[in-house]
Amino acid sequence: MTEKEFNDCVNLYSDNVFRFIVKNLRHEEDARDIVQTAFEKLWRNIEMVDPAKCKSYLFTVAYNQMIDHIRKVKRIHLKEEFNDEAKVQQTQVNNARKTLHEALNRLSETQRSLVMLKDYEGYSYDEIGQITGLNSSQVKVYLHRARIILRNYLVSPQNVM
Repeated sequence: MTEKEFNDCVNLYSDNVFRFIVKNLRHEEDARDIVQTAFEKLWRNIEMVDPAKCKSYLFTVAYNQMIDHIRKVKRIHLKEEFNDEAKVQQTQVNNARKTLHEALNRLSETQRSLVMLKDYEGYSYDEIGQITGLNSSQVKVYLHRARIILRNYLVSPQNVM
């Protein structure tokens, strides 16, 4: 991979990788760090990466970085204390985006990542398998189960608009 091909890869895929990571982490600064690390690893391995496979390489590295980040964050237990007076009363808003976001939050990390890769980014089962380290049969099973969870949540009476 040449420097020009690297720059083309950055221009073509940086938004997609960032969008994928931020949708899973729901934290922009952490997502930026992960994307930057992915491109840094691509730069370090520029001679070994085939330009035709740089998108898959980037998503794989970013996905693995995201999983490592999630594991690290889970080990850190932050405890915030709220007093009852400071709590804000939430009004129930029938918002499709909010409902979909809540539905996605019900999925495991793996299921959410698979749904995002397949339905949001448009990857094939084989490509998703390469990115996540699963075989295509596992990808299909996990996606099927995730979609059942999403469907059951989205068609429940309190979420139907």
